[in-house]
Amino acid sequence: MRPHRRRLPAMTRRTSTIDSSASDMPESVVLIRRFLFFVAVCLSCLLLYNDSNALRFLHRFSSSPSASFSAYLSPLVSEEHRLEKVLKNATMEDGTVILTTLNEAWAAPGSILDLFLESFRIGVGTRRLLSHLVIIALDQKAFERCLEVHNHCFALVIQDFDFRQEAYFMTPHYLKMMWARIDFLRTVLEMGYNFVFTDADIMWFRDPFPQFYEDADFQIACDNFLGNSDDLQNRPNGGFNYVKSNSRSIAFYKFWYSSRETYPGFHDQDVLNIIKFDPTTFSIGLKIKFLDTAYFGGFCEPSKDLNQVCTMHANCCYGLDSKLHDLRIMVRNWKRFVSLPPNLKRDLMLPWGVPQNCSLDSLRRSDAPESDAQHGSQE
Repeated sequence: MRPHRRRLPAMTRRTSTIDSSASDMPESVVLIRRFLFFVAVCLSCLLLYNDSNALRFLHRFSSSPSASFSAYLSPLVSEEHRLEKVLKNATMEDGTVILTTLNEAWAAPGSILDLFLESFRIGVGTRRLLSHLVIIALDQKAFERCLEVHNHCFALVIQDFDFRQEAYFMTPHYLKMMWARIDFLRTVLEMGYNFVFTDADIMWFRDPFPQFYEDADFQIACDNFLGNSDDLQNRPNGGFNYVKSNSRSIAFYKFWYSSRETYPGFHDQDVLNIIKFDPTTFSIGLKIKFLDTAYFGGFCEPSKDLNQVCTMHANCCYGLDSKLHDLRIMVRNWKRFVSLPPNLKRDLMLPWGVPQNCSLDSLRRSDAPESDAQHGSQE
């Protein structure tokens, strides 16, 4: 009888063969093979790390586990459009980017986006700033339109919520969008970027950076400016602010976002008006400055001198049609101004001619007719 031989498992036999052949090789060859294997493993780990690092903001987008939304990338968003890469490509030398958000209605041809981009092209010293502008699209159509007209686009989709249609002022839909914006901006700060956030219904007619304060962590435009940039009684407007990334600003944005639970049903701007007096804000040590409406005006309180104005906001306005009507007049009047001879620009105090359809009274409406549902609007 032939003696029984125990067969080794396939993997064991393969290893034995490799070890056997390795023993016949010169020691230098074995060491080289082991070194190359080690390098290959390290490179694989590095690639995995970089991929996860590029998406780490996805895991920390919400500041609390109970948050009802999260960010994810659209299927059409390629690697080059991931957030960190988009921000890096758009950043200024000091790590500052310009950010705006858009939904489908505001991004449609002939709508807010076209006027917004045109203002950069016809403004004084603003065309170059387009290379630092990142458009955050809140839905697929807005993202696709952004890719057609601009270089730096990012798709941010809020889970279980459709932002394609109008977000009427102070409706639950509108509040959801505004608070999502606050949490997203906190993420950008945590990534180490300073930002100028601008609503897309703000026209950029002059480079605003010379008018910003060097020593402020957080500076914000106003619906009503009382004459002192340090006065907490100023009425800020969250549609335009310049924020520097540091521990104070990050802590403040976390506090601001968490305060939505303390004041349910309140606009982020109204909550800001409350917490600017809160002891927590003082303990954070945030340095706040309010921006003069002479430079950063709007329909609530228009800039009076076109030789000084940097930005003009279609605030105190309800409905997309009203915004577009008055914004077109504003852009037309600016073009007329910049075409004047230098002496006339200096001496004439030309009026804006707006607001016309926009007014404070329009904000008293809390809902909109069904027939207007196709429009897109913010405050």
